[in-house]
Parts: sequence; structure tokens; C-alpha cells
Amino acid sequence: MKYIFEVTMKAGFTVEEYAQGWLEASRIIQESAGAQGTYLHRKIGYPDTVLAIAHWQSKAHRDAKDDVRSEKVRAILARHARVVSVSVVGEFEDPEWQVLPNG
Repeated sequence: MKYIFEVTMKAGFTVEEYAQGWLEASRIIQESAGAQGTYLHRKIGYPDTVLAIAHWQSKAHRDAKDDVRSEKVRAILARHARVVSVSVVGEFEDPEWQVLPNG
């Protein structure tokens, strides 16, 4: 499943600063059962906004990691809560259909 959210930086905080914390927290979160990687995508034309996508084996795995999150991850998320706005796009099952380029 995919957990997708949009993150907008508040004045005085940069995407690069956010990405540093994202990488640090993601390394820890990826040790959780069912974690399958994360991605950040910059929004074209909006330099202070990123789309974040977390890949999980299942929604149950993603929900379970919230119960065992490390103190370090909690501190990063608390720091980010003061300097970014987060809008959850949603939770999505893996695609039923894919159209991929040949090759």
C-alpha cells in the first residue's frame, strides 16, 4: 500500500532541511516490519512543497509502526510539526493495473 501526503514548508524552513530529517527518520522507520521504501517529489512550480510517498506491505504494517516508533523519530516529527504543513492525500492499495513502457 502507499501512504501519500503533501508537505509544505513554512517561512524560514527549506525543503533541504526537511529532506535531512526525512532521510534520518526514514532510515529508522524502514527497519519496521513491512516497510518498503519512501520517496519525496518536489512539486513543479512550488519550490517549498513536496509529495511524500511511503510504501508498505499492508495498511496493518503501516499502522503498527506508529505504535513502536523510536524516540528519535518522534523528535524529528515533533520538530517538523512546527515548521511544515502536512496534507494527507490518502492511503492507496497497490495498483491493480499498470501501463509500463516497453523494454
